[in-house]
Amino acid sequence: MTRMHHGWRIGLTLAMGLTFAVRPDAAAVKAKAHFDKAFDFTQVRTWQWNPQGAGQVIAARTQNDDRDLVRQRAEPVILEEVATQMKRRGLALATAAPDVTLTYYLIMTAGTSAQTAGQFLPAVTDWGLPPFTPSTTALEAIEQGTLVLDLSAKERVVWRGTGEAGFTMDTDLKKRAALLREAITKVLEKYPPKK
Repeated sequence: MTRMHHGWRIGLTLAMGLTFAVRPDAAAVKAKAHFDKAFDFTQVRTWQWNPQGAGQVIAARTQNDDRDLVRQRAEPVILEEVATQMKRRGLALATAAPDVTLTYYLIMTAGTSAQTAGQFLPAVTDWGLPPFTPSTTALEAIEQGTLVLDLSAKERVVWRGTGEAGFTMDTDLKKRAALLREAITKVLEKYPPKK
């Protein structure tokens, strides 16, 4: 085997290894939170869903999206898991005059992930590899979901947590529900905020 062919084989093996190493994290949930630093979260004891509606689904993939169907499937999971996590944080569900109200937003969008020939390799001839002409070698459509949880006091958002998760198109309903629960758990782990 010539040095050039040997270098090409090593480069291909590295590229394939990196491709497969990235895939398991594709569905990981990334959570973050922002809050009003002037608001006193130590006084919050009770919560309640927004009286105008617990939340909404925002679908921005195709004009044929059935938001009501997504909501029918997702909302029971969201309502149940949020109630569980809020209780774990010492907040009671209020029957009247809550300290904060909670609204969820489930945002569904479409994205893509592409790989090009040689993207993991430097374009130097020292490796015995010619510079690659960029050409797509793999293209994946990803349905991305972001869950937003807003806590409001006196009609003003005082805390916002977001959980982002990527789903492949063929993800089954049980796995989507599990990812949704994970997103809620990770987001509400950031409440109460640490100043």
